[in-house]
Amino acid sequence: MRHAMAIITCTEKQREITVSTSRFGELSVNPEKIITLTSPFLGFPEAKRFFIKQHGEESPFLWLQSLDDPKLAFVSMQAAVLTPQYQPEISSLTRQELQAAPEQALEVLLILTVPKGNPEGMTANLMGPVVINTEKCLAKQVLQNPSRYEACWPVFTREEAE
Repeated sequence: MRHAMAIITCTEKQREITVSTSRFGELSVNPEKIITLTSPFLGFPEAKRFFIKQHGEESPFLWLQSLDDPKLAFVSMQAAVLTPQYQPEISSLTRQELQAAPEQALEVLLILTVPKGNPEGMTANLMGPVVINTEKCLAKQVLQNPSRYEACWPVFTREEAE
């Protein structure tokens, strides 16, 4: 695994707002950094607004924290940090939904699963990446072909886990 890349941000313009979360307490968030899902995550129909919180200064991990449900936060990481060769298929319809030009680079986050008591067994969902247009602060989880990508890709190799 490579070192963390720069945190994903959207254009800063307005004053910060305070949000309450169950995991992090009260946080200040710039309204320009709020990411809106064009379609909610499966199983979370009410959670459409999120912001990204870095786990730590030197950490590659990010939190995708819901503004609509203070208890909902997904551990994630930039796909390029975990597997630079990962190229999920992003249709022209999805690009249109995200208001992204055909040639525009989109950020790709992978949602992680951390088994209780076994962080070394952490996996990334390559089958359902979260694609973000950072210019418009729009995002969508884009399902991939299950014969091409795995839902439980190991984050750590054996050498890194030991």
